Amino acid sequence: MMEHTTPDPAEHTTPDPAHDNRRQVLYWRLLARLFDPEEQATLESASLAVVEDIGLPPALLDPQASVDSIVQRHPGLADEFDGLMTPEPGEDGARDRAAEVRRAALASKVLLNVFAPGSGTVTAGQLARWQSDAGWLERALGCEPGALRGGRSGGTPGGRAAGPGVSPTGTGGPGTTPDLSRLIPEIGPELGALEADLVKRMRLREVLADPRLAAQLTPSMSLIEQLLRDKDNLSGVALANAKALIRRFVDEVAEVLRTQVEKTTVGALDRSVPPKRVFRNLDLDRTIWKNLTNWSPEEERLYVDRLYYRHTARKTTPQRLIVVVDQSGSMVDSMVNCTILASIFAGLPKVDVHLIAYDTQALDLTPWVHDPFESLLRTNLGGGTDGTVAMALAQPKIAEPRNTVVVWISDFYEWQSEPLFESMAAIHRSGAKFIPVGSVTSSGRGNVNPWFRERFKDLGAPVLSGHIRKLVHELKTFLA
Repeated sequence: MMEHTTPDPAEHTTPDPAHDNRRQVLYWRLLARLFDPEEQATLESASLAVVEDIGLPPALLDPQASVDSIVQRHPGLADEFDGLMTPEPGEDGARDRAAEVRRAALASKVLLNVFAPGSGTVTAGQLARWQSDAGWLERALGCEPGALRGGRSGGTPGGRAAGPGVSPTGTGGPGTTPDLSRLIPEIGPELGALEADLVKRMRLREVLADPRLAAQLTPSMSLIEQLLRDKDNLSGVALANAKALIRRFVDEVAEVLRTQVEKTTVGALDRSVPPKRVFRNLDLDRTIWKNLTNWSPEEERLYVDRLYYRHTARKTTPQRLIVVVDQSGSMVDSMVNCTILASIFAGLPKVDVHLIAYDTQALDLTPWVHDPFESLLRTNLGGGTDGTVAMALAQPKIAEPRNTVVVWISDFYEWQSEPLFESMAAIHRSGAKFIPVGSVTSSGRGNVNPWFRERFKDLGAPVLSGHIRKLVHELKTFLA
């Protein structure tokens, strides 16, 4: 006689194909609308039937309806958007297919509103709506609104912690709600780029003139570029808001770069300076070793004639750092980063920093080198490139070549290539440290004139190009 057992419902549950079909319809519509703004009538009508069948408002399918407006009419949906894209598995891994269909509808709304913002001229109202929708996407990813666009990622107090990685089609199986938490590092920069594009397609001055709208802007390199280009045309409230955004961006970048610069100290131990005779500098091992001859076996006691202290003073030779930055349109990222970096090195002891910006004219920004904000306000982005005018300012500053480093940041697409290269080679031969830099961006991307690249390589001063950390390392090595 066979023993009777109760079957496990989880093992014998037959998937409901209706739920899977509904979810697939919503995702097919999502993909179709992301790649083609034109409506697909069949997908639209099928999606409408799904949304109504599961009890959600048809406004979810309206491209003009913001998430804010939907939540205002249906307050109960607010909690469903929080952590929407970091789904938690059910008990014992069970799946609620009906709930997955509902999440698919809500996720589609957020993703379409954020990643399909349309084309053409953007109004201030459209920008504000997009920013609000982007905030809902960040909440869906378990972050605070604005966190990803500001370059920060991860869960926040009150938000749902990011769950484990899940395939785009499911949580441990095909067709479930995507868990996008793994993509947070990539989503953040993409949101920033989308916002910058929207700002570019609207009248920036209109945004800056509205303090509420300007306060919602997330400082980014592309936005700072536009502000610097248009600063001479701004006044009053718009100019004040523009300066506030530039100041915010400068302070954020400076905080990151300052940490990189301060990771190691500058200078070697200077043994010509007597050590400071305080207890914290006492060299106990050396003191014992030097006084061993005074050991008394009978008394088992060591008599100390002299105390020895560690040297802590550091020898620093005054160094001159001359930073020359191409401020033409193709070098904006490097211009901003290097202006901030120059100010940080200017704050180090015994480092004399000079800053020169140029296009077809050169500007000596040395008087403002300690304040990158003021330096950037004096730049004039755009125009052609003539490095010889910058060289005329830089060469007289090289008083002691052995103690001088010249950092030249440019893509080196010059009007007068031969004369400029010869003067750079003369600096290198004089004994000064010459560092040609193709790009010092946050991304590391850059394009350098191959003519200059090959000649710098033959000169023994190859072009440094990549992440700004590379330049920080080179400068610290020279200044140490």
